[in-house]
Amino acid sequence: MVKKIGILTSGGDCGGLNAVVRAATLRAINEYQWKVFGIRDGTLGLLKNPLDVLELTNKHFDGNLMRMGGTFLGTNNKGNASEQKVLEGFKKLELDALIGIGGDGSMKILQKLTKKGGINFVGIPKTIDNDVKDNDLSIGYDTAVDVATNALDMLQPTAASHRRAMILEVMGRDAGHIALNSGIAGGADVILIPEIPYSLKKIADHIDNIRTQGRNHALIVVAEAVKKEDGSKATVKFVDGQVRLGGIGTYLGDEIYKLTDAETRVTVLGHVQRGAQPTHRDRLIASAFGVYAVDLIAKEKFNRIVVWKNRGVTDIDLDSIAGQSKTINVSDPLIKVAQGLGIYVGEI
Repeated sequence: MVKKIGILTSGGDCGGLNAVVRAATLRAINEYQWKVFGIRDGTLGLLKNPLDVLELTNKHFDGNLMRMGGTFLGTNNKGNASEQKVLEGFKKLELDALIGIGGDGSMKILQKLTKKGGINFVGIPKTIDNDVKDNDLSIGYDTAVDVATNALDMLQPTAASHRRAMILEVMGRDAGHIALNSGIAGGADVILIPEIPYSLKKIADHIDNIRTQGRNHALIVVAEAVKKEDGSKATVKFVDGQVRLGGIGTYLGDEIYKLTDAETRVTVLGHVQRGAQPTHRDRLIASAFGVYAVDLIAKEKFNRIVVWKNRGVTDIDLDSIAGQSKTINVSDPLIKVAQGLGIYVGEI
């Protein structure tokens, strides 16, 4: 019989994480009278001596926490923790089950870890990229799209005032969901995503065509993982030696200026998309996921992941999706919408 469960957040942070921890905790305590332990900094909390965990109670959720971005438990995306030491930490806690909140990469790691340790596990998808397979909505995605859309709303007046082509670089490591959705909602003229190749000449022609129609400015949205026209990645090397995606916006700005003589400016949203106050939709999805995950544990249905499908919550086998990404293909309905609006979305 389940009496004690753990919960952790893994991978990058996003809006809605505090709401899902709240929902799972309240359901576990109020409905089942279980003890709930929040593990700090993802699996890293299990490496500490003593273990860095927090017993969660109703008092931790005073009404303000669910409105805050980030995760009050902390998270980790380094992926370099010792499996054996993490499992030893689980055993010390004497948990009956674990809820892990993470993206496709985190789910693959947690799936392998919990199977190896014989840990009863339920996953909850969170990722601003919304790229977890067989899941329509992940926690954090709606907030990220909202931030990007608001950015376009603010860039448009200054673009028109100065007759500029404004380029907005948004997150999107492997998939272009944020760029495509915010671009349509924010009235972009060009949307570039990693899944579809593009032509700089076609972008230039599109901007020139906008000019001939009497408009003096343009808005361009590009996902950070979009490659240069020659297929090479745009990356930035940081002082700690890490090489990360970044710089595609600047590259496009320079190339567009050469081809069109249009003054360009680049805005990189970066982690602003992660740390924003969660939207109502992310709070709702998070709350529904948290309650459902606890109920799965009560039914002893493990190695499952909670997903949003057909406007409701359900669960699927974790083995079927762990480590797999949901990307955009050319037949996606929103690609057709973008084309119908006259937006250049690449060479299709």
